[in-house]
Amino acid sequence: MRKVLIISYYWPPAGGISVHRSLKFAKYLRKFNWEPVVYVPSKADYPYYDEGNYKDIPDNLSVLTHPIREPFKLFKKISGRGKDESLNNIVHVRTRKQSWIDKLGIWIRGNFFIPDARSLWIRPSVRYLSAYLKSNRVDAIFADGPPHTNNVIAMKLSKKHGIPYLADFQDPWTQVDYYDLFPITSWADKKHKRLEQEVFRQASRITIASPSWKKDLEQIGAENVDVLYWGYDEEDFSDLDAIENPYFSITHIGLLGFDRNPEILFKVLGDLKEGNEEFSKDLKIILAGQIDYSVKRTISEYNLDPNVEYPGIVDRISALRLSKGSSLLLLLLNKAKNAKGRLPGKLYEYMRLRRPVLTLGLKNSDAEQIIRETASGETFEYDDAGKIRDYILDSYNKFKNNQFIQTTGDISFYSVENQTRRLAEFLSEISSKND
Repeated sequence: MRKVLIISYYWPPAGGISVHRSLKFAKYLRKFNWEPVVYVPSKADYPYYDEGNYKDIPDNLSVLTHPIREPFKLFKKISGRGKDESLNNIVHVRTRKQSWIDKLGIWIRGNFFIPDARSLWIRPSVRYLSAYLKSNRVDAIFADGPPHTNNVIAMKLSKKHGIPYLADFQDPWTQVDYYDLFPITSWADKKHKRLEQEVFRQASRITIASPSWKKDLEQIGAENVDVLYWGYDEEDFSDLDAIENPYFSITHIGLLGFDRNPEILFKVLGDLKEGNEEFSKDLKIILAGQIDYSVKRTISEYNLDPNVEYPGIVDRISALRLSKGSSLLLLLLNKAKNAKGRLPGKLYEYMRLRRPVLTLGLKNSDAEQIIRETASGETFEYDDAGKIRDYILDSYNKFKNNQFIQTTGDISFYSVENQTRRLAEFLSEISSKND
């Protein structure tokens, strides 16, 4: 069995969606004749924690660790935040208006921590793994980002030791929507792009999470690019029971930033509530995860506060149970220039829950195509009030008639196991060239 070194920042006990990219691949790679060896940081300052993710670590897996220094604890102290307050993507999800300390911290992050806030882990990791590789053979290296620190480590190791390397991107690097939200100087921008091009040149294969983003990468010089989707893990759903509720419930799981504030949807729901007392009593909006203060303000503007529940950050299984008992699942795509390629990891889990997915975003996006192909729901533009209202009313009428809608399309291609099979094929191709 061949060996692949997986370099990842996120690993249990990390929570959130990002941990599942490398974790789920590691879980299934042995089925396809690849033995994973995983390298992760010790004592990382993860934005979320979820002990339930330990169950997916394969038995007898080799996990290498090395300490990481991160700036988050210092920033929390300087900015007056609590030690347990999450800083996950502060440019998207804000608990308050940005102070001058916040703005300074974001400026420092964009210009001095390149490629990201985990960059202090690069040099010690290259030293540590170089020593390991001298006496331990691996046939390929796999790294996923963000954080793109992972790919910089992998690129340097591949170059130094001549090991073929697959660079994986959950999100793009300089093309990601929030890159432009950092006040990046011209010299920092050049450094980001230089490192990105180094990764492109060194990687034997590049994978990214959507077809549109594949094309975007190719436009800036990346070659040998393939799509490797997120997916759902069938084992997570085999014994999953729903948290049932008696309401017409619309549920969103995960970060809800200002760039995805569904103002028109909230207006539609507020108007329907005002004109229909029964609808007002039946409506429940469940928003689990970090919610930007501007979203909460919009909810108040349309008199929806009595209808909204904020469970906060919940573990993944609880999130799936909440979703399974809902009438509609809400998928909000970023209002950004690269939104056409945005395929959130939760899309595939929504699909597997077999609940209708109400998606707001660009028409003809990659998400809309997958939802249409699998008959998993409907997609509307954010400002299409008429069609959103019609869809909500149609769904509500089915709810009142005790029609629990269940989608039935073929989604099997998007299982994690099938995506891992494709990853194993890519790894076999690049490693065979080194034989």
